[in-house]
Amino acid sequence: MKRIFLYIVSLFFSLFLNSQNNRRIFESAQFQDGEFVEVKTNEGFYAIRFYSPEIVETKFVPNGQDYNPKSHALIGFENFENCEKISFKEINNKYHFNSCGINVIIQKSPFKISYTYKGSPIISEKLGYFKSKHEPMEMVKENIVAKETEKIEFAITPDEVLYGGGARALGMNRRGNRLPLFNRAHYGYETDSKLMNYTMPIVISSKKYMIHFDNAPVGYLDLDSKQNNTLTYETISGRKTYQIIVGDTWLDLVHNYTKLTGKQPMPPRWVLGNFSSRFGYHSEKETKNTIQKFKDYKVPVDAVILDLYWFGKDIKGTMGNLEVYKDSFPNMKQMVSNFQKEGVKTVLITEPFVLTTSKKWNEAVEKDVLAKDSLGNPYKFDFYFGNTGLIDIYNPKGKDWFWNIYKDILDLGVKGLWGDLGEPEVHPHQLLHKTGTANEVHNIYGHDWARLVYEGYAKEFPNERPFILMRAGYSGSQRFGLIPWSGDVNRSWGGLQSQPKISLQMGMQGLGYMHSDLGGFAGSNLDDELYTRWLQYGVFQPIFRPHAQEEVPSEPVFRTDKVRELAKKSIELRYQLLPYNYHLAYENHTEGKPLMRPLFFEDTSKELFENSASYLWGNDFLITPILNSGAKEVDVYFPKNTTWFNFYTDEIVTNKTSQTEKTVENSIPTFVRAGSFIPMIDVIHNTDEYSLNNFELHYYHHESIDKSERKLFNDDGSTNNSIEKGSYVIMEFESKVSKTKLNFTFTSKVGENYKVSSKEIEFIIHNVTNKPKKVKLQGKSIDFKWNSTSKELRIPFVWKQNKQTKLTIKL
Repeated sequence: MKRIFLYIVSLFFSLFLNSQNNRRIFESAQFQDGEFVEVKTNEGFYAIRFYSPEIVETKFVPNGQDYNPKSHALIGFENFENCEKISFKEINNKYHFNSCGINVIIQKSPFKISYTYKGSPIISEKLGYFKSKHEPMEMVKENIVAKETEKIEFAITPDEVLYGGGARALGMNRRGNRLPLFNRAHYGYETDSKLMNYTMPIVISSKKYMIHFDNAPVGYLDLDSKQNNTLTYETISGRKTYQIIVGDTWLDLVHNYTKLTGKQPMPPRWVLGNFSSRFGYHSEKETKNTIQKFKDYKVPVDAVILDLYWFGKDIKGTMGNLEVYKDSFPNMKQMVSNFQKEGVKTVLITEPFVLTTSKKWNEAVEKDVLAKDSLGNPYKFDFYFGNTGLIDIYNPKGKDWFWNIYKDILDLGVKGLWGDLGEPEVHPHQLLHKTGTANEVHNIYGHDWARLVYEGYAKEFPNERPFILMRAGYSGSQRFGLIPWSGDVNRSWGGLQSQPKISLQMGMQGLGYMHSDLGGFAGSNLDDELYTRWLQYGVFQPIFRPHAQEEVPSEPVFRTDKVRELAKKSIELRYQLLPYNYHLAYENHTEGKPLMRPLFFEDTSKELFENSASYLWGNDFLITPILNSGAKEVDVYFPKNTTWFNFYTDEIVTNKTSQTEKTVENSIPTFVRAGSFIPMIDVIHNTDEYSLNNFELHYYHHESIDKSERKLFNDDGSTNNSIEKGSYVIMEFESKVSKTKLNFTFTSKVGENYKVSSKEIEFIIHNVTNKPKKVKLQGKSIDFKWNSTSKELRIPFVWKQNKQTKLTIKL
């Protein structure tokens, strides 16, 4: 076995060292100012620098080109600390640029740049940078227009599974595909879509490294489509800059990437509740009647989303009005205010297109806010909604004009903004922005649109957390609070089947809130089973938002009694889990952790690298969606060497990697990790009623777990930058278990501006097989209830948060 291992390592190093560009001739290498290494070659120069021991950036500037220092994605480097052990030295034919993590090897002859991490190879440039004839893909030949493209080529190993490229319906392993980097909607997609609304120039390897190509213009990612162990980034123009990011664990990798490109801000808590949404509500009366239906059936709801009828009677011809259509919504401000008093927030759609038939066309032309043609006139073109221009958000006039529109909208009391069609949906390559061509900014238009809204909020509404719903962006858009959804998915089982994969992939790429239109969007398919299963999956995806074309209602209150009750059950569970889910938002904000996580984040067994049938919801839930019609059973996969409880039955599964579960109508297979603390609240109507003054805390006891710790974040759910302001509390729960005792400790870390209160807790311990002899709180015996059938131990007690509290159970 050792001999085989050494042979594989030898083969890998052979591949690693023998791929190079023979045309590139090394000239010199210097360590400049202790910050970066400059490598000069006959074809141009490299600048290589560490941002941290886990992040290295390489930029190549070809002869005759100027370097563009502006990155769309990076947040700046003042937060990064270089490793004290950075060194640069020449040994024989190589220069070694070393950190205490990533090392860069610059081979002089034949010229080659390679990367290792803690002594193990990561990746190497193969040909590195070169130009060649553009080979347009059929699906984008009218969009990506260039005679030649610039490429950066790498050598990869035969065993690597590759992820990334943004949102695609392609399964988990994307190796073998050449993927366009051109944001474009795919209406009615199902299980196969190589090109969708949200692309990203990111490749992630099963070897736990990531390459981010830090460049905005359109192009391609070739993930070994020719099966020659080659990875290639291709662009029409721009920066030849990439960062390599590594991590000791998968969560470390995502954390390091989001340190580089920015963390997602905390959303307002109501965003984790249920939305009422469709395409669309035609009038104030219809909107009010819909929300009243939620009240009548006691279905929790936190927000209502108004599609384009809020500014016009018809789908076509009115886009760009961007003001209330009073014939249909005569009392919009009052309606929004009344909803707000009832705990229902209003979200309005906007688009970046101003039609020539809209009310604001003349104003947009006069104020010079539209993108231009080559003669300097507003560029006009036709698309589905009419003849239009496009707001040039790269022109300060256009940016200011658009934000003033948003200020008017927010003055209505609106609490969320929906930016639709932000790819942009139609973006002719001949169109010119203030900063250059359409194709130079096409992929970052949605990104910079979100930036516009986020920065406007920061300036005008600094204490408010924005809700920015958009279907297009680029790498780094999470730092502007952009919450993406997966576009116009077909209302079919195929549409549902692609959703977990899309969300899991996007979470790995920093976009932790990728979600789907629950129930499916496109088409008039009325399938009650599909709708039910989609909403059951939705409980354990980041945003719970049923949305669809109106031929079939997306709202549960307009479905049959049976379907409505099943949907209501899912929505109620979503609200009961709000404390747990809100803590996931905190983890995402502070550490970049995705809310949905592949099983290989925990178990790196090769067979799990392409598995999305089961996934982790946070750390402590394992979810298996039901994705096929009429399924009587489903295979559930578990990380090896773990123990789980069935959330609904308390059946224990230990040390299994898979198990077949019979399906039930009212839920999907849901398991809770042994040793976890799961906070839950009673069902509420909306998050205005949310409180942790009273809650249940479930502990899943198992003999295999002798110690565990969990945390629970809380604040008021709305104040912006609550952590920085000290307006928060972090509750900490700890268990220590022996054969004769269960010991629990409850402590709190309280921000300096947070007012603590006592908590009335119903502490529920699962899997207590015998009645305890005694339960003591702070050394004093207290009452408890033990159920011999369910094996649940219930202990009500008051926790004074300003004091450490200890609970001891004598078995």
